[in-house]
Amino acid sequence: MCGILCLLSLSAARFECDGRIDGSLQRRGPNSSRKVTVTGTNSSYRCLFSAHLLHMRGLFTPQPVQDHAGNILMWNGEIFGGLPVMPEENDTGVACQRLSSCGTPLEVLSVLSAIQGPWGLVYYQRAGDFLWFGRDFFGRRSLLWKYEAEVLTLTSVAAQIFPPDESKWKEIPAVGVFRLDLKEAARSGSMNFEFFPWAHAGSNRTSLCSQTLQDSVPDGCSAVLNPAGLVLDAPVCPLNASLPESVNKTEIPSDSDLSATDRQDLLRSRENPAQVDRLIGVLSEAVKKRVQPSPFGPQNDSASNDSADVAVLFSGGLDSMILAALADRHIPAHQPIDLLNVAFEQQNKSEQKPKRDRRKSSEPGTERAQTFSPFDVPDRLSGRSGLRELQELNPERRWRFVEIDVTLEKLQEARKARICHLLHPLETVLDDSIGCAVWFAARGAGVEGHRPFSSSAKVILTGAGADEQLAGYSRHRERFKASGLEGLIQEVDMELGRISSRNLGRDDRVIGDHGKEARFPYLDEGVVGLLNSLPMWEKADLSLPRGVGEKLLLRLAARRLGLGQSAVLPKRAIQFGSRIAKMEDGRERASDRCSRLLPE
Repeated sequence: MCGILCLLSLSAARFECDGRIDGSLQRRGPNSSRKVTVTGTNSSYRCLFSAHLLHMRGLFTPQPVQDHAGNILMWNGEIFGGLPVMPEENDTGVACQRLSSCGTPLEVLSVLSAIQGPWGLVYYQRAGDFLWFGRDFFGRRSLLWKYEAEVLTLTSVAAQIFPPDESKWKEIPAVGVFRLDLKEAARSGSMNFEFFPWAHAGSNRTSLCSQTLQDSVPDGCSAVLNPAGLVLDAPVCPLNASLPESVNKTEIPSDSDLSATDRQDLLRSRENPAQVDRLIGVLSEAVKKRVQPSPFGPQNDSASNDSADVAVLFSGGLDSMILAALADRHIPAHQPIDLLNVAFEQQNKSEQKPKRDRRKSSEPGTERAQTFSPFDVPDRLSGRSGLRELQELNPERRWRFVEIDVTLEKLQEARKARICHLLHPLETVLDDSIGCAVWFAARGAGVEGHRPFSSSAKVILTGAGADEQLAGYSRHRERFKASGLEGLIQEVDMELGRISSRNLGRDDRVIGDHGKEARFPYLDEGVVGLLNSLPMWEKADLSLPRGVGEKLLLRLAARRLGLGQSAVLPKRAIQFGSRIAKMEDGRERASDRCSRLLPE
């Protein structure tokens, strides 16, 4: 992973990096820092490339990478498939080598289309004086841009400014890649980008592409479809929009009337062995590629120093439980797995629940006297329950449950110093709640057992993408009630198309701030390809109650993996499960602009 920055001026004028941005980039990439500057013929333009590397896989390869022809690559990504990467190779080097062999735009697009895995890149093609940049199909890596004072800036992270209305930062949309003809830009004095869109991305994503592009281009710049009409090949098939001959319109009564046992019985009646096995197969392979270390990459000697290489953002809910169970298959038995569980202090004493002594709570008949903790939020309680399930699944594994408790004072201090800049240019109440929760969870500083502990795992598995594809949100159920299965399909199609702008850039920025890398198994190309190919009624049945109908196929997979109660837990968003949403102003709406993110 990298923190990357490119500054482009259409003159020989000197410019400097913003110190706050440079500090954030260094935290993303603590293993090496390097800068390269290039100028055009007769000083027609000037480019600064700055990269800060977090070494994760393959041979150590500082960035920016510059080849013998003068091409420069800054690569913030991982190649998990599509292009062959040998154990002795580094994926950045492989990407650079393949791009260096490209002489035409079609060849560049062919290389980028082949890559399976997350990426954000800036590529300077010396022959022809072109600057390419963009994000992968799902937008799993952050890349921002702005154009100000005749300087174009591309960067992994930005910085909040005051007054906020003057900020010009925008997220580069994950709808294709862009190319700038530097010689033409210097001649005309204007930033006119050629745009190369992803093809076969589904009707909804295609229709949104044009409007998203126009809304996302910096002021003073323009972007037009490349004249040749060239495209990138989408890595997944369009969403299956077929409808069954008959649809079950009878909804089983609310889950408030159903016990966990009732939900398990109902789930058992919906077994679908063939599709469950296919889903487990692609998910297991996605997790495997993301947790098995490279033989040439940095590794913890866990046998001696008790450090974990992999951590899971862990609520004890369905998505994180499946990731933990699958990670257990592919991580050596002697290595611990860190389960990062975040809780925000409950301000209302009436909400605090009794807490049993954790040393004996998993053994029937040995409960100690109950006490009260302001951090016994729903995700903490389900996390402990999930921990017991995992311990039963593999008693030999060291499952390290890290309780990360956040007081109001800690939250406000971290938001002001760091998080407000990482979230920018996003600014809603929802972005604040989720971004803060993920930032504290990924930091991994808390208590394990009864001792202070800080997770050193550099790989952070997150469940992003499961709800979007498998109708896990309450708005999916609302859409189903209002518009039936056809409406639900349209909603899911829209969800996946906008996940880059709503979730992934933000999550990459806040997790990367700790020198750790977010990895998204549910958004693996193989997983999304399978789920997109299946009809909606095989993945979710919202005529069934909460805890069963949403993410139905994933719940069946959880049962097959040996999980119990977690397979039928209803969806609970992190902002509610961690209780951050109730910490400061519970009257706000998620879409409101969050005043707490504004700099003082």
